[in-house]
Amino acid sequence: GRKVLIVYAHQEPKSLNGSLKRVAVEELSKQGCSVTVSDLYAMQFEPRATRNDIVGCLHNSEEFNYGVETWEAYKRGGLSSDLIEEQKKVQEADLLIFQFPLYWFSMPAIMKGWMDRVLVQGFAHDFPNCYDSGLLKNKLALFSFTTGGSEEMYAKGGISGDIRYLLWPMQHGIMHFCGVKVLAPHICFAPEYVSEVKRKEMLIAWAQRLKTLWKEEPINCSPEWYFK
Repeated sequence: GRKVLIVYAHQEPKSLNGSLKRVAVEELSKQGCSVTVSDLYAMQFEPRATRNDIVGCLHNSEEFNYGVETWEAYKRGGLSSDLIEEQKKVQEADLLIFQFPLYWFSMPAIMKGWMDRVLVQGFAHDFPNCYDSGLLKNKLALFSFTTGGSEEMYAKGGISGDIRYLLWPMQHGIMHFCGVKVLAPHICFAPEYVSEVKRKEMLIAWAQRLKTLWKEEPINCSPEWYFK
């Protein structure tokens, strides 16, 4: 069976994000997938990239360079246990689903901290092994998120600009950089401003998409997809 890791960032289990996460666990489990959830708020995941991420001596104790130190620590098995645990989940997963509410045109800080700390050099990328030759190249990722603004606001001519522009740093700058192939995002626009019926429809649409998810082709991860 396939393995799925859901990295989930919402404080309230009863929220739409909580429900979307639950639907994904149920639907994918029904398909025989093995599903793991990293519930970042419940885990009190530490988002800050600090000296505490390195166990033992530093490579250069004179001047701290987080990127260099985590790279060296990864090679000698000297990263903190919470990072090793998350990297193991990523390593085993065929598909990564990121479930979150959009905050200020981006992911919540706790999820960005997960990206900063977990996807270290040596594990996820190792220049020139990045983009199509990134170290996580046999994996798929999907960003599933809710917005505060309506679909019209995130259209090409809308006040917020095309939603694809916002996906560029997340999908291309992080996932594609690490070699991960990216499926089209799943976006629930402005759930707080729609009826209960509409919110239920959003959950049904997500469940339906998950049924045929493994047949989907990844997006063409090129600047044209985002900025055409």
